[in-house]
Amino acid sequence: MDPRFRPLFNRAYTPELFTRYRARLEQELGPVPFRLAETPFFVSPALRDRLVSDALEITAQLSRPELLARMMPIIPERYDTPGMDALPNCLQVDFALTAGPGGALEGKVVELQAFPSGYAMMTYFSNAWRDELRALPGLDQDWTCFAKVSPTEGYDIMRRTLCGETDPREVALVDFEPLLQKTVPDFVATRKLFGVETVCATELIKRGRSLFRREKGLEVPVKRIYNRMVFDELQVKGYKLPFDFRDDLDVTWASHPNWYWVWSKYALPFIDHPALPRARFLSDLKEVPADLSRYVLKPLFSFAGSGVVIEVSLEDIARVPEAQRDRWVLQEKIEYAAAVIAPGNIEVKAEIRVMLLRPPDASRLVPLILLTRLSRGKMIGVDQNRGTLDWQGGSVGIWPSAQPDASTGR
Repeated sequence: MDPRFRPLFNRAYTPELFTRYRARLEQELGPVPFRLAETPFFVSPALRDRLVSDALEITAQLSRPELLARMMPIIPERYDTPGMDALPNCLQVDFALTAGPGGALEGKVVELQAFPSGYAMMTYFSNAWRDELRALPGLDQDWTCFAKVSPTEGYDIMRRTLCGETDPREVALVDFEPLLQKTVPDFVATRKLFGVETVCATELIKRGRSLFRREKGLEVPVKRIYNRMVFDELQVKGYKLPFDFRDDLDVTWASHPNWYWVWSKYALPFIDHPALPRARFLSDLKEVPADLSRYVLKPLFSFAGSGVVIEVSLEDIARVPEAQRDRWVLQEKIEYAAAVIAPGNIEVKAEIRVMLLRPPDASRLVPLILLTRLSRGKMIGVDQNRGTLDWQGGSVGIWPSAQPDASTGR
C-alpha cells in the first residue's frame, strides 16, 4: 500500500463514511450482493508498476506460439467453438500480496483466467471513493483506478473491447440467470456505460446461423457476445442452451470461449516466472512432497475458489481419481502479508487482480484496472468473506492520477 495515505484514511474513518460510500454505489448500481470492504487500496507507484510488469511478462510467455500449441488440446471437444482469435480479449492475473525483501509488498500469482471480470463496476467503486475522499484531510486528490492510461483512454479501451465495431444494441452480455449472479452490479454498470444489455443464455433465440434477444416484444440481432458464461456452472446446473458451442454462428466473442480453458490454472505449470510459485499437475508427480503444509491443491476449472484445498493431506490427494489428475494442480503455498493495517491495528490480507483488455483491432493486452479483495480469513473472495468480520471484501486499487511512474519518476 502507499504509506502516505493509509494513516490519513484510518484517522478520518468513521462508520458513516462507509455508509455514504455504499449508498453512492447502490444509488448507481442497485444492491451489491457481496461484502464491500471499508476501504480502497491505496496502491504505491512501485507496487502498481511491478504487478503490471509481471502480468505483461506472464502474458508474453503465454502468447508464445509453441506453448499455445501445447495447451490447445485442453479445450473439450464439445465446447470447441469456431472463430477463436489469436489472443483473448480479457485476462485476469490474481496476485497475493506478500512480504518481499526488506518488507516491501510484492505479488505472487494465485491464478489467472482469460475471462471477463468487473471492469465497469470497478470504475464505479473508484469514483465513489474519489467523491468521499475529497472531504478527508490530505486525501483531496484526483483519484483514479486506471493503470497507465487516462480515464478517457480507459473507457475507450473498454468500449472497443466489449463492442468492437458492433452497434452496442447488437452486443449482449450473456450469462446464466444473470439477475441471480453476484456480478449483477457489473452488468448494471456495463449497461449504463456502454449501452450493452444483459441476456440469460437460455433465452437467446437461434435462427440458422444467427442469434437474437427479445426486447419489448421484438427480436434484436445479437452480433457480438460479451461472454460471462462459466462452464462449470453450465455443467453443474445443466442449463439447456438454444445453441451448441460448436455451431458456426454469425457472432464474435469477447472473450472467445476457448480461452477460458487455455489461459487458466491449466497454464500455471507451463509458466516460468519469479512471481509464480511452482505448480505441478497431480498427474506429473513422481512422489508426493513430504511437507504438504507448504502446498495448496486446486481443481483447474472451478470458479470463485470452489474446490480449493488449503490444508492438504495425503487423503485429499488420494481422493482425486487417476483419470482426473491432469485436471488438478499442486501449487506452492503463498504466505500473505499484512497488506492493510486497519484501525485498531487489525492486519488484513489482500489480493490484487490485474485486469487486462484487448480490443479486437489491437495486437496486445493492456493492463487497465487493479481490482482488490481484502480478507481476514484463510481464503480471499466474495464467497469466502461473508462472515461478520469487518474490513474485508471487494474493493479497488486507486492512486492519484498525477502519481509518477515508479521507474522514471515522471
